[in-house]
Amino acid sequence: MVREIIIYPDKRLKEISKEVHSFGEDICQLLDDMYDTMIAKNGVGLAAIQVGAPLRALIINVPIEETKGAAEQPRENTLEIINPVVLSKSGSTFYQEGCLSVPGIYEDVERFEYVKIAYFDRFGNQHTMEDDAFLAIAIQHEMDHLDGKVFVEKFSYIKRKKFEKEWKKRLAAL
Repeated sequence: MVREIIIYPDKRLKEISKEVHSFGEDICQLLDDMYDTMIAKNGVGLAAIQVGAPLRALIINVPIEETKGAAEQPRENTLEIINPVVLSKSGSTFYQEGCLSVPGIYEDVERFEYVKIAYFDRFGNQHTMEDDAFLAIAIQHEMDHLDGKVFVEKFSYIKRKKFEKEWKKRLAAL
């Protein structure tokens, strides 16, 4: 089921998500709905808080290029990350990010180049993962949501002021 995505500056996006303690039908349904929502909105990642569920759960599905040039995001390639904890991080890189909660805005953001995390899957099994490419950026972006942060908060002061002014105009026009 496709859920509504919370749009910035909705105060719910500032909420700090709570740990998942029950790995039953409810979390499975939430993850399934998050996948449907992310695909419907052409995203590559989504945190539970973005669909109104303040739980430490996120999904990422990095598109794969198919032979005909169209990107695919098969459900089985979706990373379901619950209660993530950063084990190590290093380096620095800039990457142009966007966000389903801030549609149409793209900006270069500084992130760690490498991250290693521990997390649980939908069945409560623990895993570790590390990456130093796009996946590392996506993990950090989605984990920020779990801590009540949106990527626009990483903009420089001048870019943030310009964004806020333009965003208010856009929201007023809706």
